Amino acid sequence: MITDPWFILVAIPAVTFLGLAKGGFAGIGMAAAPLMALTVPPLQAAAILLPILLVQDVISVWTYRRTWSRWNLKVMLPGAVIGVAIAWLLAAQVSDTMLRFAVGGIGIVFVLNGWLRKIPAQASKPTALGGVFWGGLSGFTSTLVQAGAPPFQIHLLPQKLPKLTFVGTNMIFFASVNLFKLVPYSGLGQFSTRTLMTSLLLLPLAVATNFLGIWLVRIMPNDLFFRLAYVLMFVISLAVLVHATTDLVRV
Repeated sequence: MITDPWFILVAIPAVTFLGLAKGGFAGIGMAAAPLMALTVPPLQAAAILLPILLVQDVISVWTYRRTWSRWNLKVMLPGAVIGVAIAWLLAAQVSDTMLRFAVGGIGIVFVLNGWLRKIPAQASKPTALGGVFWGGLSGFTSTLVQAGAPPFQIHLLPQKLPKLTFVGTNMIFFASVNLFKLVPYSGLGQFSTRTLMTSLLLLPLAVATNFLGIWLVRIMPNDLFFRLAYVLMFVISLAVLVHATTDLVRV
């Protein structure tokens, strides 16, 4: 079990964001990977989070099992399998510093996209090829740095799906991706007694915040919550980039 006080300090808010995201506040779970990457290697952080995510997926998929888009899952999941496989092949070739740059960069791009991108008033019609591409990119970034939300949302947000349909599709897609990731993570030797015990320690908080997120998504207006989450994610991602730059300077 990881008992470093700095790790515990960042793991608690990271798992809280993850739980709220799995409850339905899609996107804010992106803050979990940058936070934990401040204290442990990014791939190790992802391995600690994966068992927690699998338990949360059971709760979330059951909750939103009646509201999801069959067509989007049909085109995105095959791409996700390809993305996870490519990430597996490249994981051993990528340094922790490069992964930190990826985590921080993806987080900042995601936030700037949310702040600056003007979503059309009318819903756009997606293509099957686009679904495979964005599904693949989502599987790739989810495997390496637990940051699959940006590609997923780039594909789905312009469709202007009903809120619960969007959330349900998100839950089923990432539950499937998390199952796909078990093979590469096992093959890369990321599951150790130490990481699994750390996951177990954080699990009660994760489940509690999962149910909190489910409750909040049904009663709470999202605007203010997401504004604050975007600011926080930007700050955390920037901190990870600074950390990666410091590591690079030391080499």
